Amino acid sequence: MSTTFFPQLQRFLYSHYLLGGLRQAAGILLPVIVLGGGFQLYGMGIIASMGALCVAVIDQPGGPKRYRTNEMLGGIALGTITVALTTFAAGSLWGTWILVPLLCFFFSMLNVYGPRGGLIGFASLLLMTLSLREPTSGDTVLLHTLFSFTGGLFYFAFSLLFRHLLWLGEERRTLSMALHATAKYMLARSKFYDVNSDLDATYRDLIKAQSSMAELQQSARDMVLRELPKGLKSRGDQYRTTLLVLYTNMVSLLDTLVATHTDYHTLRRRLGESDFMEFAHDALQKQSAEVVRIALNVSRRKKTVQRISVKAEIRAMEYELERYKQKGMQQQDPELYGLLLQVLRRLRVAKQTIDHMAANTKRTGTDIPLDQYLDKSLSRFLSREEIHIGLLRSNLRLSSSSFRYAIRVTVASILALAVPALAAQFTHSTESLNSLANQSNWIILTILVILKPGFAQTKQRNTWRLGGTALGCLLTFILFSVTDNKEFYFIALLLAYVMGKSLVQLHYLLSAAFLTISALISFQFLYASSTFVISERFIDTLIGCAIALLCSYVLPKWEASSMSSFARESLQANRHYLTTGLQYAELNRQYQQAVQLQASNPDSEPVDAALGAQLAEADTQWQLAKRQVYISFDNFASGFYRMMDEPASRQWNVALFNNLLIQNHVLASQISACIPLLATLESIPPGIDEAITAIQGILHDQTVENTSPTLETEGELAMLAYPLRQMIKASQLIQQDMKGLDMAEHTQPLLTAS
Repeated sequence: MSTTFFPQLQRFLYSHYLLGGLRQAAGILLPVIVLGGGFQLYGMGIIASMGALCVAVIDQPGGPKRYRTNEMLGGIALGTITVALTTFAAGSLWGTWILVPLLCFFFSMLNVYGPRGGLIGFASLLLMTLSLREPTSGDTVLLHTLFSFTGGLFYFAFSLLFRHLLWLGEERRTLSMALHATAKYMLARSKFYDVNSDLDATYRDLIKAQSSMAELQQSARDMVLRELPKGLKSRGDQYRTTLLVLYTNMVSLLDTLVATHTDYHTLRRRLGESDFMEFAHDALQKQSAEVVRIALNVSRRKKTVQRISVKAEIRAMEYELERYKQKGMQQQDPELYGLLLQVLRRLRVAKQTIDHMAANTKRTGTDIPLDQYLDKSLSRFLSREEIHIGLLRSNLRLSSSSFRYAIRVTVASILALAVPALAAQFTHSTESLNSLANQSNWIILTILVILKPGFAQTKQRNTWRLGGTALGCLLTFILFSVTDNKEFYFIALLLAYVMGKSLVQLHYLLSAAFLTISALISFQFLYASSTFVISERFIDTLIGCAIALLCSYVLPKWEASSMSSFARESLQANRHYLTTGLQYAELNRQYQQAVQLQASNPDSEPVDAALGAQLAEADTQWQLAKRQVYISFDNFASGFYRMMDEPASRQWNVALFNNLLIQNHVLASQISACIPLLATLESIPPGIDEAITAIQGILHDQTVENTSPTLETEGELAMLAYPLRQMIKASQLIQQDMKGLDMAEHTQPLLTAS
């Protein structure tokens, strides 16, 4: 247990999730503490906290600083309008029935602007739900709105101040989580060298680990690159430079690992349980553990004193490779020998990168070319989510997944209003159902939390929410039964809220349990209610879960209908990745030739500065293309696994998409391996040039006559032979599967809402 639980607990304690949970809990609860404790205005304090809660939902890690500022200000504006409309309509039955569905539809449509837009919409709907508690007279609507607006502004100012006082804290913790994800990816990759592991299961784990890593590394990229150091004079710039060095090392380490895909079936068959395989497995596991230690030290701002070394494994692999060489492998099977040499070299490079990362936790990084990393072109690597009204208007059609989702939420909100009203009409004498009639807001809240654009997400959230609510109700019942001490209740409220907000992205079931505890304790403070309120909330949650599950079948957007576009986007990204890589390699050869000519003949013309600028731009374009490959592959993999969580009758061409997923990953890995090698050649040999031409032709669905060119394997060229053959094979399989996909689309109906 100590080898798994305590490292995870330590990782959580120093994560940006806990820091964010503390920031949000403090910012939300301070208004009610100040207004209630200082001025006895508990009601207005609760309203102000509700306004703060709306902004806190939007205040999530990731994205450039100015974007998040604009998002929070936009949330304050939309939230204030929502509170004004909702509190005004709460006194009218018809007003509520008209306003709630309209707001649900409009704010759900904000999902067209991506995850950040969805957060703003959800925050506004959350504020709408909390404002529905009881009718408000016309005289108090303005006061209610004013306090909600003030609470939102307070949280906005508090969040900015919190970040200013704990400057770089969020950046360090976000980078730390990305490093943890990279270590997890390395650990998954090490299992390929374990002959006792199942290759298919290992590959599935690797794809999931890579998908999670890509998301966290994008968050780290946005955090680190959003405010770059301007030099090394100030202490702040020194720390930012250190984070920049660690980030570039992390990207370099990922490139080293991803830039190869081995035919592990062949490797296991040829080498079996050889010492080389065992040493490679152990080396990767040790390197993964070292990256975990570095990640923890980055979050704690501590120095890394290296204790995990892979020198013994690398030397043992060198000995094994020398033994294979003496047995004639280099002449008899140059491609296999080149592959083993490549594995060894990449482990060496990974070791050097990790050593450099560890060293930069001890001192300020000064050994990177700042001019290169401070170039404005880096802004192109930041994620962008711009707001255009036209995008919202163009999605008002049945084929839009956001439109279908908005319809589902609207229908669910109508049912949430109808069920309690009907219950109150037919069961006047039943205390619980009469009480339920006034609690449609809790049912709507449950629906908003559970109902997601994807069917699989809704189903998963339904189970977690129901389980978390049941656990939270049980723990709260025990708490109320054991003590009636208000001070103890308040401490429990604070702890539960912090944990609930901290765990929402890590463990939703536990997050739901803690948030349920905090909500029930809040009811106890506000209304001095008995334990009956616990059964009320559980019944409300049951009804909300049932409505959410029922409405998930209303105009569903099955993942199978999007898989073809995901596959085509992934193929297009790989085509562009190869094209930009070849352009970079060609320019690098020209540049190196010019440099060598200048070195050999000092009287010759100096190297053209324009050529250097073209090379730098080509390198940037190749890196951008690589980023797009990661994004498209992540979308493809996430969509595929969401489809696998849907009903079996809605899963379409599973084997075909699974193979396309694998081959696109193989192709991208081998492109990453080939391009740096091609860039170092003085010229491209005929066989290798023919192979590259064949790959490009196959990827563009052209008929290629020679798909088995004779590849040169002399010296370092043997390192190119294996990845080029793998690229040809992967391209042929992708071409074959894409043709099969086209045929399937013409013979099978698309799985949409039917």
